[in-house]
Amino acid sequence: MDSLLPVTGWRLLMASLATAASLVPLTAVPAAAAGAMPPPVRPEDRGDHLTVVVRHAGAGRDGTYEVSCHPAAGRHPDLAGACRVLDRGTRWGRDPFAPVASGTTCTMLYGGPATAHVTGTWAGRPVDASYSRGDGCETGRWDRMVPLLPDMGASARDGVAGP
Repeated sequence: MDSLLPVTGWRLLMASLATAASLVPLTAVPAAAAGAMPPPVRPEDRGDHLTVVVRHAGAGRDGTYEVSCHPAAGRHPDLAGACRVLDRGTRWGRDPFAPVASGTTCTMLYGGPATAHVTGTWAGRPVDASYSRGDGCETGRWDRMVPLLPDMGASARDGVAGP
């Protein structure tokens, strides 16, 4: 029988079929069956996880706190309360960590030297928020995040030095 393909055409066809056949086992075998394991799950990949660094808030308030919610875990003096305040402030289309809007009129009431920096992931979004108590708006923003951020007490809200 005469071939419709020249010899070089047959060779090219056979080489292509051999290559395709060699790829089938690689694509047909699930990764688990081939011995491949997924990478380990990092703490930051487990859902809502925040790191809170508090400075100049006073003894017993300064420090670095880890907060994970859903489920609650971490090192924080009021873990359940921190998760509650975060859940309460989370609304579709709103950033619970948003800074005070530019142009906002604020009282010039100094709330103390305390600062906080919150980083991590909340509701699937990256968080990198800084807090201070430099004026009435910033103090109010801080107070809305208590107990995630430490309660500075009435003395700090009244402009009187705290403990």
